[in-house]
Amino acid sequence: QVQLVESGGGLVQAGGSLRLSCAASGRTFSTYSMGWFRQAPGKEREFVGAIGWIGVSTVYADSVKGRCTISRDNAKNTVYLQLNNLKPEDTAVYSCAAGPFGARDAGKYNYWGQGTQVTVSS
Repeated sequence: QVQLVESGGGLVQAGGSLRLSCAASGRTFSTYSMGWFRQAPGKEREFVGAIGWIGVSTVYADSVKGRCTISRDNAKNTVYLQLNNLKPEDTAVYSCAAGPFGARDAGKYNYWGQGTQVTVSS
């Protein structure tokens, strides 16, 4: 069992940067790959990226590739999402999830956080 809590969201101007954190509780956090998803109002949940359980392998959606870095610190049971050069279309609720590495289908993830709102103003 893994409980996930995101933080770090807020209001940011276009062109700015944001780092989201996802803190996990549970002894097995380091054995899970972690994904980040986002959902904008009226849109389907979108895969953002994922990181393997060691923290070496990452995969990103084309929409954020080159602007996004996902990392993790297993000693702190935390995974991070750094998003640079923010655009208004990045506005969404961002959620982290634990599941199989690289899966872009949200249905494949076992555990979810409640999400944190990111709003990018133009």
